[in-house]
Amino acid sequence: MVDIILYFHILAATAWIGGALLLFLLGIFLKGKEKQAQTYEYLGPLYGYFESFWLIVLISTGTFLFFNFNLISVLTLDVNESKLGYMMSHKLFYVATITFLTIIHMRIALRTHKNERTTIQKIVSRGSSMMIFFLNLIVLWYAMQLRHILS
Repeated sequence: MVDIILYFHILAATAWIGGALLLFLLGIFLKGKEKQAQTYEYLGPLYGYFESFWLIVLISTGTFLFFNFNLISVLTLDVNESKLGYMMSHKLFYVATITFLTIIHMRIALRTHKNERTTIQKIVSRGSSMMIFFLNLIVLWYAMQLRHILS
């Protein structure tokens, strides 16, 4: 059972980060605001639901694995003395931050789909999107470090 949960956790991480990488690259390589607007108009809602599903799977499977392996006790360790405690607490902080930023980004996206965004909405939406992308890479690094420590 645990192996299946771990499999889905890794699959969800692949989908989550892969989807973010795809949109990041589209933002770079699609030339012209018209092409970008058309692409995001059609791809945006599908991508949002796709990514929301995988984020829920990630959080659910991660929570199961966290408690199954009794990693909550790791959080009580002094982060200066325990590399595992340090890595786990930082990973959880970044996951919580990504989740918070995703909620903000999705609220703006759902409220303004097919409508013009205000300057503030554009800044917050793009800023949260960029932060999510880069924090994903940081979480991936922490996950690799944790896997190395736990193996």
